[in-house]
Formats: sequence, C-alpha cells, structure tokens
Amino acid sequence: MDMFALDDALADWEAALPPLRGAARLPMLLPLAWHLRQRDTPRALDLASEGMALLPAAGLPDADAQAIAARFLLVQAEGNWLAGKLDAADKQAADACATFTTLNNAIGRADAHWLRAWVAIDGGNHPRAETELESMAAASREAGDTQRCAIADAVNARWSVLHDLPSAQQRWAQRFSKDDEALQTVASWVYDYYGLAASQASDFGGAAAHYLRCYEAALETGQLRMAITAAINIGLDFTLLNDHHAALEWMESALDLARPTGWPRSIGACLMHTADTMRRLGRLEATGELLQEALQILTPLSGARSYATALHYLGDLSLDKGDYTAALDAFRKLEARGEALRHADFQSVARRGQAHALCFLDRPQEAMAMAEQAAYLAQQQADRYNQVAALRVMSLIHLRHQLPTPLGMTEPNATLHFLHKALAVAGHINGYTLPADLHEALAREYAQIGDYQKAYASAQQAAAAREKTHSQDATNRAIAMQVQHQTENARAEGHHHRELAASEARRVQVLQQTTSTLERLSAIGQEITTHLDADAVFKALDRHVQALLPANSMAVYICDPGCDTISRVFGMENGQPLANNTIEIANPRANAARSLRERQEIYVADAGPEDIFLAPGTQLMTSALYVPLLVGERTLGVMTVQSRQRNAYGERERLIFRTLCAYGAIALDNAEAYRQLKDAQTQLVSQEKLAALGALMAGVAHELNTPIGNSLLIASTLKQKSEELEAQMNGPGLKRSSLATYLEDARKAHELVMRGLNSAANLVNSFKQVAVDRTTEQRRMFNLAQVSHEVIATMMNRIRGSNHRIEIEVPEAISLDSYPGPYGQVIANFINNALLHAFTRERSGSMWLRAQSPVDGRVVVTFRDNGGGIAPEHMSRIFDPFFTTKLGQGGSGLGLSISYNIITSLMGGLITVHSSRDGTTFTLDLPLTAPEHKQSATTQIYH
Repeated sequence: MDMFALDDALADWEAALPPLRGAARLPMLLPLAWHLRQRDTPRALDLASEGMALLPAAGLPDADAQAIAARFLLVQAEGNWLAGKLDAADKQAADACATFTTLNNAIGRADAHWLRAWVAIDGGNHPRAETELESMAAASREAGDTQRCAIADAVNARWSVLHDLPSAQQRWAQRFSKDDEALQTVASWVYDYYGLAASQASDFGGAAAHYLRCYEAALETGQLRMAITAAINIGLDFTLLNDHHAALEWMESALDLARPTGWPRSIGACLMHTADTMRRLGRLEATGELLQEALQILTPLSGARSYATALHYLGDLSLDKGDYTAALDAFRKLEARGEALRHADFQSVARRGQAHALCFLDRPQEAMAMAEQAAYLAQQQADRYNQVAALRVMSLIHLRHQLPTPLGMTEPNATLHFLHKALAVAGHINGYTLPADLHEALAREYAQIGDYQKAYASAQQAAAAREKTHSQDATNRAIAMQVQHQTENARAEGHHHRELAASEARRVQVLQQTTSTLERLSAIGQEITTHLDADAVFKALDRHVQALLPANSMAVYICDPGCDTISRVFGMENGQPLANNTIEIANPRANAARSLRERQEIYVADAGPEDIFLAPGTQLMTSALYVPLLVGERTLGVMTVQSRQRNAYGERERLIFRTLCAYGAIALDNAEAYRQLKDAQTQLVSQEKLAALGALMAGVAHELNTPIGNSLLIASTLKQKSEELEAQMNGPGLKRSSLATYLEDARKAHELVMRGLNSAANLVNSFKQVAVDRTTEQRRMFNLAQVSHEVIATMMNRIRGSNHRIEIEVPEAISLDSYPGPYGQVIANFINNALLHAFTRERSGSMWLRAQSPVDGRVVVTFRDNGGGIAPEHMSRIFDPFFTTKLGQGGSGLGLSISYNIITSLMGGLITVHSSRDGTTFTLDLPLTAPEHKQSATTQIYH
C-alpha cells in the first residue's frame, strides 16, 4: 500500500464503496481509511472501526487478517497523534509495528516507525525520532520501496539542518534526484528540506519557492499537516523579506486549514508565527493575545519544537514591552527545552535573551555570564548571527554597568571592545549587511570618549550601511514581489485543481446515484456473454430490455453475406414474435439501415408516419432507438427498441441500451465464432476418422495381397498341370506315375490354397469387426487380447514398411464390457504417433503393448516405444486439440486429444504419460465395465 495517494485514486475508491455490503467492503475500506487519515480524520477513524468489526467474519487467512487489523490500528494511532494524544498514539503504533514484524511485513513496519518518529518529535525526543526514521529507511530498503526510503531520508535531512547546517548539506545535498522531486508523494518532504536549508542560509526568496512546491504537493497527496506547516514557513520567509502583509495572508491560509481539524500542534504553530509577524509590525497587544492562546493549545505538546518556538517569541515580546521579568522566565523555559531537544539555536538564543533581561534587571554579573555562554555556543555551531547578537548584548551590559575589564581588551573601553568583536564576526558572514545601528553605537562611544575622528568615521560607515540596507530592503521587496507572483500563480493553479476535484466529486456523486443500475448491467453483461448460442443471446437480450426499458417492440438485424442487406433474425412486438424480413442497406427511409451505414446511434423521440420505415407485420411506434452492433471495426448488425410513448428514451435509457447492445454484439460474435469452431472441429474429426479407416483399409489390402496372390499363383499352376494331364489322356496315354505326380501336386496345392484363403478370411473378419467398431462406437463384451491383435494386424503393413517392430503381451483371459472400436482407435493413434514422432528414419524402433491381470475390476494397459521421447516443454500440451509438432507433415493435432477423451469420457478410465530420451510410455487404467452414458458416444468423445 502506498504511503500517500492522489485525489483521483481516492475518488475511485469512494465510487466503488457504496454498492458493497458486508465483508466485501473491506478491500475499499482499507485504502480509504488509510488515505483519509489526514484529509478527513473523523471519517477515516469511522471507516477503520467499521473495517475492524467486519474483519472476523471475512474468512481471510490469519496473516492477511492480522496485517489489515494492524493497518487499521495505524490509522487510529495517527488520529491520536494529530489530536495530541501522544502516549496512546505511540502505544498503538508500537503494537502495529510488533504485528508487522511478526508477519515479516516490511512496508507496514516502515509506516509504524514513521508514525512513532513523529510522535517522538512532537514529544521532544529527537534522538529517538532519528532512530525511528533510520528504522523506517531500513525497512523501506528491505521492501524495495524507494519512495518511503526517500521520505525518511528527507525528514532526517530536515532535522540535520537544524543541528548543523554545513554537515547536513555535506551529507544530504546529493541524496535526492529529479525523479524524487517529480513524485508528489515524495516531493513535499524533499522540498521541505530544501526550504529549511535555504532559510538557514538566509536565501528567504528561494526558501519560499521551495515551500510553495511543498505546500501544493502536500495538498494533492492528502498530507494536510505538512501543507499547514509549509504555509506557515512561506509566511515566515515573507516576514524575513519584510513583506509582512503577504506573510499574514499565508499565516491566515494556514490557520484556515488548521482550525477545522482541531489539531493542537498545527493550530498552535499558526497562532504563534502570526503573533511574531504582528510583533514586527508593532502590534504588541495583539501579539500577546495570540501567543497566550498558542501556548495554551500547545501545552499538551510542551516537549515539541513548536512549544519552544512559542517561548522564544514570548521572550522577544516581553523584551519589546520592557517586561524583563517575564522575558527572563520565558527564556529560562526556552533554555530547558533547547537542552532537551538538543537544538543549538534555541540554546544560544535562550542564554542571549536571559542576558538581555538580567542586564535590565540590574544583575550584570549573571547577565555577563549568560551572554558569554550564548556567544560560546553560537561560535561552536558557527552560528554567527546569534554570536553577533550575543556580543552586542555583552556591549550593552558594559554600557549600562561598571564591570571588570575583559581580558585582551585593545579598545578604549569594554563596550567598544565587544562592538568591534561583533563587527569582526559579522564580516565573515557571506552577504550579511552590517546594521547601521551597530556603527552608530560605535560612533556614540567614540564621541563619548572624545575620539571625534573615529566617531565621524563610524558615522560615515553607519550612513553607508543604512544606504546599503535600503538597497537590500528594495532587493528583498523585489524578491517578495516575485515570490508573491509565483504564489498567486500557484494559488490560481491550486484553485483550478480544486475545481477539477469538485468536478470529479460531482462525477462520483452521479456514478454513485447510478451504481445500482451499473451493477445490474454488469451482471447482465456477464450473463449474456456466457451464452454461446445465438438464440439464447436473443432471448436474454429481449428479457433484459423488457425489464429495464419501456419497450413495445425489440428486434435484432444481422448483416447478410456481402453486407448488401440486413435480416431480422429476432423480433418481439407486444409479446408476439415477429417474422423475419430483409432490408436493403441502401434503403434511405430505413433507420436500421442508416444506423448501420453511418455506424452511429439514431434516436427518434417523437416519430410521425414518415420518420420510421414500417416493416411488414409491425405497428407504428412513437419513439425508436437504433444502435449498431459493433465489435472493434466490424459491424455485425443493428438492434432497435421502440415504444408507443413519446420521448421514451432519455440519456439514462440510451446508456442502458448502448450497454446491452455492446454486450449483445460481443455475445453474438462469440456465438458465431463458436459455431464456426464446432463446424471446423467436426470436419477435422471426421477427416481424422476417415483417414484412420483409409489407413486401415490400405493395411488390410496389403495383408490380403500375399495369401490371395499365393492362392492365385497356385491355382494357375494347378490349372496348367490339369491341362497337361488332360493332353496326356487324349494323346499317347496316361502313365500311372504321371497321375500319381499330379495327385501329389494337387494335394499340396490344395493345402496351400486353403491356408492362404483361410488367412485372408480371418483378415477380412478382423477388418469387418474393427471397421464396424470404428464407425459405430458400439458397446459390447470383447476380449482385450483379441481386439488388440486385430487392431495391430491392420497396422502391420505400416510397421514393417517403416522397418519397425511391435510386441504384444496381453493375457488371453481379460474381457471388458466397453467400447472395442474406440479402444482400437486409441491403440492405432499411439502407433501412428510413435511412427510419426518417435522414430527417425536412420534406425529401426520397437513398440510394446502390454496388459496386466485385472485388479479390483480394473486393468492397466501400457504402450511403450523406445523413440526419442517428448520434449519437456510440450508435455503439458500433448492432449490439447490441434496441438502438433508435425503440422503439414502428417500430424493433425487431434489424435492424442481424441484418445484422451475416449479413455476419460467414454471408457471411464485414466491416461498418463511418461517420457524421457529413452522413449515414451502411455498408461491406460481402464474399468472392466465402462460407465453408462446418457449422451451419444460421439458427443462424449468429440465435443
């Protein structure tokens, strides 16, 4: 399951849910609850509860049910996190993580670690948050989910920026690719990191642009909390660019998103940042009210960075108002939070603020100690802005109080000493404009000690700094205008997207209103397209047309061969069948013909006598709808429905009829294809049977040729001997020895002729029995050995002619009440298959037909050859109809298919095959008594 989803996917799930009932709703409830968890948290929780209740009755495997339950538990955990119930959220996420770990579900584990990381962040436990994010990244890599991995890394990079910007940039700057930025689900987090890094580097215009992309991506993917945070950050960047009005607009946008949710962290963050912007505008009372409300809301999240930021703003407000006791209290609380969070910026700011307050509370030694700590912490983090601020507070302390001279002082007094140190540090900040008031402070101090030359020089530098500041302000205003322009464009685009979303929502509503109709049409379509008989299709169409539409008449026209005419193959009017009739395609008045010619729907809402071509035997209707029956680019015909009502067919009715026509076209095309397939199959089967009988006749003819030829030769010789004997009797006289010789020859000839004619008679009897069995599939009692010998006798010509041999080992006492003809065809198919496929021309082969004595009313017959075997890739297909590796070389692809059907369907047996490089063995397991069949044998075998 994806971590976040776009609005389009959500709309599809919403549309699919309403018609579902019971456990069938689970596949839609799960993604909806998951992806609504921030879009509409209360509904997501309701869907999760419904899913949990349905789960026990769903009958799912235990592992699947546990995974779904854990995912619903994560939805509930996220609801608690957003509501500020951190302990409950963490426990639920931990339980879900344990389940996913047991199931070895890495994706689920990654999502549980993700949620626990944010619970830890809001609770102020950033070390644990880093650990959870690293665990999420590891689980994502294990699952091969690059998107989740990129999201985890982006959040880690974000927090690294707050700890140490240079190190964070060195580690993460090259981590994210253009592909990551292009994925909306990942882009929000990547641009959040980019924006924070730009802000920390004082590139506030660039930061606002990054946050803007983050904001749009977050809204599109349902990450509402991220969108609120991005809007706040855009406002902060406008504040730093001195465009406070634009800043307030963005703060207001963030608050508009946050207030309906009731999420304390988001609402509190909006309020406190709005308050700081108000402070910069000098509206201190309003600032105080907003900050107090923010602190009250954020109290359950007092461990979060948001709460620490509110304390920072409260301290600054108290300093501006001159309430130094309140400022000291706020900055002390900030110091405690900064230590807990390990955020260096808060640690330095808290000490600098305390020093400032202590200075005005006349506690100079404590103030100086705090200021020194603030400067040291800032220096350690290379945070020169806060180091400059701390040094200026130190100069202020020495200005207001008499304190010991600092070590290494080179200036006339301590105030000048710290001001020059602040100037030195500020000079190392790239792009930093030294503030004019710092030079003015130097000028005042130099004038105070009487060094007017340096005082004048400092005043000149103050003027130059002021001029540069004005220039920088103008630049900032230009940047702010540019960002504002980008913002307006983004808002316009966002409005457009929201309009599209609203349009999609309206579409979903319409779909939901017609869901029952569509569901019924789907079921009807399944029913219609299952029929493979045209008459059944017509009747099904008529039944559903009458049920769904106002229909006094319904008819189906099919294109005739050549497509010059269409014929009504089915029609009903007022419950009575319509006779067939034919319409010329070129008929200008026939709407059915016109619909076919133009390949489009024709609707006549209020027809007069001239508007509808009245076919013979039909009544005039007022409304008529004609739809072509199309399958791809092919036109099968036209279907029409007609009513005596005016305007009977609105958009809904036309949609239903179009759908029925589409299903009907597919069903009729399938029925025609099936009819053609049956015809072709019947023809091929007949050809196969005739070919088998032809081969049988050729074999018998060859076998009869030898004994009959021998008998003819002997009879001719005997005739010649008789003529010679007659000549002797009519001539000089017949010797006794000649007569004795003739009688001996006659006796031998008689024996040879009788032997040859008996052999021929036996062959003829075998042929007659086999031929009758082959053509009638007659069931009778037969001797297995006798039939096997008879079949093989008819095949011996081909076997010997191919230089092969066959051995038969079938016990004489096995009798079957079954089908000898089909059995013989199976054996003949095995022999033909071996002669065609098993043996090469280069060497002779052997075949064996064996049977075992019956056991438990069954007999096992095996046919084996020592040929080349069947290729492994062909083993699964050898019984498929029309499958052959010798197409065009004598193989039809039907022999083994027919054999399989004979053995399994007709004779009630089993057939198996084993093949290797040493040959192939077919094993038949046959009952001694075949099962009774209600259908004809031909139907059983061939269809």
